[in-house]
Amino acid sequence: MKKQIESIPTEAMQAMEACDWQGNIRELENFIERSVILTDGPVLRAPLGELTGPSKSPDGTLLALERDHIVRVLRETGGVIAGTYGAALRLGIKRTTLQSMITRFDISREEWGH
Repeated sequence: MKKQIESIPTEAMQAMEACDWQGNIRELENFIERSVILTDGPVLRAPLGELTGPSKSPDGTLLALERDHIVRVLRETGGVIAGTYGAALRLGIKRTTLQSMITRFDISREEWGH
């Protein structure tokens, strides 16, 4: 893609290492390719929202995990939804999609610290 990636953020590297790739190197390869596509500049911008990690939800359902992940990313971005440093880009989704998900999951501003 003719992009020069010089570094990978620690958070992204840890998330990729923690992910269960189920022995499928193609899955990892596709994730890295999508990350490069999203990257502008020398630091890899990985869509960490695509990765699944250990459950922090008491019920462990997919919807609960998705909701928890959105809240975590909103906290990490200081509640910024759109733009270069926004939660939507980190999650790999459109701003409007994230806003719909916040409404659907009934996520309040208090949950992400604002």
